[in-house]
Amino acid sequence: MPSDSVSTCPCQSGKGFPSCCGRFLAQGLLARTPEQLMRSRFSAFALGGFGAYLLATWAPESVAGMTAESLSEPSLDWSGLEIVSRSQQGNAGVVEFRAFFREDGEVGCHHEISRFERRDGRWLYVDGDVLED
Repeated sequence: MPSDSVSTCPCQSGKGFPSCCGRFLAQGLLARTPEQLMRSRFSAFALGGFGAYLLATWAPESVAGMTAESLSEPSLDWSGLEIVSRSQQGNAGVVEFRAFFREDGEVGCHHEISRFERRDGRWLYVDGDVLED
């Protein structure tokens, strides 16, 4: 896990990890926007070891039997994130993104339009539509 202020955040915001996604993953602060939550969730997947955070930021009705332990295990080598668009109206938000990964020497892309809801002051990932590139 990046730990010092010069380590660039995995979400590719250009900021250091502690002042970007580290505030949510390591310091327990709440994301104020759907994009912040999306970026922090990408970083959690990219770094591994943050399954409890991923579960806590997932709408309970969408968890479908996942566990903190299984979500803590890195499943792919996530290498980059591109935010395509973002919108927010009240307690609903949408973020379209492309997340890049390497698998068996090949570069892949997960392109998704994700839906978020703010409940009791916390943004949660609800679900998403995967797009074909």
